[in-house]
Amino acid sequence: MILKGKVAIVTGASKGIGKAVALALARQGVQLAISARSQDLLEQAARDARQLGVKCLAFCGDMSKEEDIQNLIRATVSEFGHLHILINNAGFGYFLPLSELTTKQWDEMFNLNVRGLFIATRESLPHLRQAGESVIVNVASLAGKNAFVNGSGYAATKHAVIGFSRCLMLEERKNGVRVLVICPGSVATNFFDDHHGTFDPKREKILMPEDVADSIIHMIQLPQRAMVSEIDIRPTNPA
Repeated sequence: MILKGKVAIVTGASKGIGKAVALALARQGVQLAISARSQDLLEQAARDARQLGVKCLAFCGDMSKEEDIQNLIRATVSEFGHLHILINNAGFGYFLPLSELTTKQWDEMFNLNVRGLFIATRESLPHLRQAGESVIVNVASLAGKNAFVNGSGYAATKHAVIGFSRCLMLEERKNGVRVLVICPGSVATNFFDDHHGTFDPKREKILMPEDVADSIIHMIQLPQRAMVSEIDIRPTNPA
């Protein structure tokens, strides 16, 4: 797939993996629509992308809200006329024992990590099918495959994303839409800091956001006849 001139949406793009993917796409000449809830961080990410010579639409919105998702996709197609790549990256987690996890926290995780991803995908599909050569990337986590203490809610959302993506791949490949679910291990982002501490010594040995972004770019650039449908990426020596 020749990326130059293609159009991509990246959710959760103000920092971490989302920003790294957006900038990696920009370096390949992809026109961007990026979304996040933090206006300041989003605008900075958009400026960074524009400095790489591409157009970038910055959409401040909540990807757990159906109206915001629909408005993002509508604005993207209005601005660029097409949509070729959807990167569903927005997500977060609460890490508590199940006995302490509130219904509100559970619902917040599922509303963004699963429901929002579903809506963004459904609303994008007509445009992706029309493109004839398109890609959906769903950012899950190794947490969706591995059990760990205090991860019941978050792991459940990522397990759902993996199952969703596997079915979607089988449904949409006949329509020219390739589907990838990528499952990173620990990545050096604010997400990691929030739950492990800024000065955790393991940080230097875990993945960088750019490692995940490079894997996504490699998959997208494969010829239309080839599809990597699932990637596990983890630190080589995490301990």
